[in-house]
Amino acid sequence: MPTRDAVYSTDGRRILSLEDFFSAVGGAVSGPGGYFGRNLDAFADCLTGGYVTPADGKFRFIWQHSSEPRSALGYAETVRQLEVRFEHCHPDNKARVRGELDRAIAAEDPTAFDWLVDIFGFRNVELEFQ
Repeated sequence: MPTRDAVYSTDGRRILSLEDFFSAVGGAVSGPGGYFGRNLDAFADCLTGGYVTPADGKFRFIWQHSSEPRSALGYAETVRQLEVRFEHCHPDNKARVRGELDRAIAAEDPTAFDWLVDIFGFRNVELEFQ
């Protein structure tokens, strides 16, 4: 079991999509093929601690080569993710998601990279970029 000062490292050169991010983080935390969320909500839940990480939430991530995923998880990936979300969302949410998608197409609003950084911050998990 990880110690209170657990540090997990992710190589950003392997991250070309949001799905790659979930796989890379799962591997960093749980070993090859490890799980640490397969969508944004599940990832946020895993960051609360106790899912292979210290239950008190006292751990941090080092994101090596962070410039690569910053680019890969930019607006093109954000648009792709929002298109999938739009296709699968409840009809009551279609207008909201369509608005998010339109803004992403116009290179406005946060990117998928920003979504991840915000989730780390929201869950009070330290994130270091290298």
